Amino acid sequence: MKISRDFMKSPLLRFFLRRGVFLFATFWVFSTIIFVLPRVIPGNPLAQLLYPLFEKAQANPELIRAVYKRFMAEFPFDKPILEQFAIFMGMLSRGDLGTSIAFYPRKVAEMVLKYMPWTLGILIPATFVSWTLGNLFGALAAYKRNSLTDNALLPTFLVLSQTPYYWLAMILLYLFAVQLRVFPVGGGYSRLLTPALTLPFISDFLWHYTLPFLSIALAAIGGWAIGMRVLMIYELRSDHISFAEILGSPDRKLITYSFRNSMLPQVTGLALNLGTMLGGSLITELVFSYPGTGYLIFRALQTQDYPMIQGVFMILISTLIAANLIVDVIYAYIDPRIRTGYLGE
Repeated sequence: MKISRDFMKSPLLRFFLRRGVFLFATFWVFSTIIFVLPRVIPGNPLAQLLYPLFEKAQANPELIRAVYKRFMAEFPFDKPILEQFAIFMGMLSRGDLGTSIAFYPRKVAEMVLKYMPWTLGILIPATFVSWTLGNLFGALAAYKRNSLTDNALLPTFLVLSQTPYYWLAMILLYLFAVQLRVFPVGGGYSRLLTPALTLPFISDFLWHYTLPFLSIALAAIGGWAIGMRVLMIYELRSDHISFAEILGSPDRKLITYSFRNSMLPQVTGLALNLGTMLGGSLITELVFSYPGTGYLIFRALQTQDYPMIQGVFMILISTLIAANLIVDVIYAYIDPRIRTGYLGE
């Protein structure tokens, strides 16, 4: 009982409670925004479903009224906006993202689970590869600042950091798919193949995967490298590194200290970057006709599929919030000062 009381009073528990309240409030605000924004777009979201029916059943108005009534029961767009929001939040609390309009009668969760692995499969590796290489190249440029290596790397980083994902995607597509014909123009795999864990399908998948992966990873490397270079130079000029240098510490140890301290903002940026990378990957998927969530968003916007728009962005926001929570824990592990503050030591 004493241990339980001590734990309830611990600074670590208070920290997680504060973070939990903050993240819940953030989730609520984003849920409201995601609910409101699609409804700002003018038009009838059910027109895509009802128009073909009206054409075929003009002689049977009873059937049209029955189907319309059924759709209104499933998609309560005729109700007041506050009541719609209450229904939306109630369904969200049960984990129900609703039924898609564009892919009716399939559920939003079913469609997202079908396409999300394609997006995560390209986004997560590209993010971590660009983050790792960017930090390593940035640290190298900082250590060899004002040298030939730094003079070659820095302009490259600047160009890459200012290159939009979709623009780089179109350049890679034109050069390597249209002109050189080394890679396919688009798609996730060849149409003649069936997805399976076989060597022909895996090699074909990687063939289609290369250009979208490079367009995301290359554009991100420059930003990470510039950030790490600036942080490393600041750390190498700091008082504690100068003092350690006077004491005769080897260069390897000084670089290790500087690199570890410089990593703290980069770890935070990694979580925040996942949100912007998701946006960039959606456009990249459209450029390469890649079968990810970008395709779902594009179809949803075309057909004003409110449930699909809400469902995809709710999952993306939830992923971003979870990533921030994980980064808080990693941050505390990396930086002893923050860990000490959490534990009240």
